[in-house]
Amino acid sequence: MSAASRAPQRSNRTDRTRRRTALTMTGAAVAALLLSACSSGGTSGGGGNTNFVTGADGVATVRKGERDALPDLSGRTVDGGDLDVADYRGKVVVLNVWGSWCAPCRLEAKNFEKVYQDTKDQGVQFVGINTRDASVGLARAFEEEQGVTFPSLYDPTGKLMLRFEKGTLNPQAVPSTLIVDREGRIAARALQALSEKKLRSMLDPVLAEK
Repeated sequence: MSAASRAPQRSNRTDRTRRRTALTMTGAAVAALLLSACSSGGTSGGGGNTNFVTGADGVATVRKGERDALPDLSGRTVDGGDLDVADYRGKVVVLNVWGSWCAPCRLEAKNFEKVYQDTKDQGVQFVGINTRDASVGLARAFEEEQGVTFPSLYDPTGKLMLRFEKGTLNPQAVPSTLIVDREGRIAARALQALSEKKLRSMLDPVLAEK
């Protein structure tokens, strides 16, 4: 076989190797994205200048005078109603981002319902944001199974999460939990599934504010 005829074969083998490498890298990137879509932690600030501090427990907090306002979060709920989080101004709001497909969300759901029942008469309102579920039926089934009674906005494409500005305490993972003060400003954030104890440790300082 001449050198000229061997050259195309080497070129074909090189092209096949490159394609396999590219496919492997693409598969790894997709796998990483899927894993990050339902994560149990994270402390990044979303870029830009930040005015919050993240503790060793993964909870980020902002001092009262330096908090950013919550963006417009309104729309249809999982049960078919209408909800605007701004209507709860004057209450402390616990905002939880969840999906029925998310195992950590399943672990924390009953903790949220327990704290909700304990605090709803103290000026606290819980609101969920259901995201990335293929149908509202899946979200409803999750709420029924977990005994969740507080309302959740239905946000299958994640458009509500994109309304948070970079550098603020924005939800960057599923699950994410925000504590919103009585003035509608974001006081604390966790990017992980929360135990009842940790949820109360986030909520209680904001609830105690005058």
